[in-house]
Amino acid sequence: MNPSSHYFHSHRLKLHYWDYGGSTDRPPLLLVHGTQDHARSWDDVARHFHSSYHVYALDLRGHGDSAWVEGAMYAFPEFMLDLVAFGSVVQRFPAAVVGHSLGGVVAMHYAAAFPERVSAVVNIEGWGPPPSVKTKTYTERLRVWAERVLAAETRTPRRYASIAEATARMKEANPHLTDAMAEHLTRYGTNRTADGSLIWKFDPYLRNLPPLGLPTELAKELFAAVRCPVLCVRGASSWAASLAQSPQLQMVERMQYVEIPDAGHWVHHDQFESVVEAIGRFLSEAVSQAAA
Repeated sequence: MNPSSHYFHSHRLKLHYWDYGGSTDRPPLLLVHGTQDHARSWDDVARHFHSSYHVYALDLRGHGDSAWVEGAMYAFPEFMLDLVAFGSVVQRFPAAVVGHSLGGVVAMHYAAAFPERVSAVVNIEGWGPPPSVKTKTYTERLRVWAERVLAAETRTPRRYASIAEATARMKEANPHLTDAMAEHLTRYGTNRTADGSLIWKFDPYLRNLPPLGLPTELAKELFAAVRCPVLCVRGASSWAASLAQSPQLQMVERMQYVEIPDAGHWVHHDQFESVVEAIGRFLSEAVSQAAA
């Protein structure tokens, strides 16, 4: 099954998405990737749920085949706006949303601000590091952010001579990946340059996200505002906070929480069968509750 490629516009940007098809009477399922990732990272998940949902996967701004932002920051509200604009494509609400990392945070923003559009959220590690991780003051973060932006303007993107070389870098970043998944992510996550070498598709400025981020108090308010059922999925070997360590997770009113053994931050790649089983069970329950 090969998805079809399409574009839409958000905030004057031309953004890309993949449509995995399905009957128009199936409920929509939106898949939202993480930072420096791309929509085709969801292929296996999309295929698994294709028979029950009309599945879409977005390339958020600055990622995949979507346009890069120039002269502005990549911030959570802007990423959420991409989901809002995508409503003109789906045109059927409410929809279930599955998000990983950045995509999980974006899904929570969307569900909080537009509750009538979201039937359920699966948030895979989209809530930030444990509070034990020391963070700089806001003024320090401002300075570091500005210095990194200026430095990025003169930095040359790293080039790879072959798919195999780029795939090795992908495996280095996530040792849990199988060789096949690492190559798949690399093939859809790179572009050829004029000399035949490869560079990553994502905007290099995404390496330096905005200095404000999502402070704990705002995160708690955001997560508390989500009224639909939420499944939070964490890899037991991940750096992300556990339920006990995360004050924002504890604010979700209708939450289920599951930790997947032998999985890191990319839980849906590391333990695919366990994750899709948990997602399928959760979404079925959410549909049943909504119909009751």
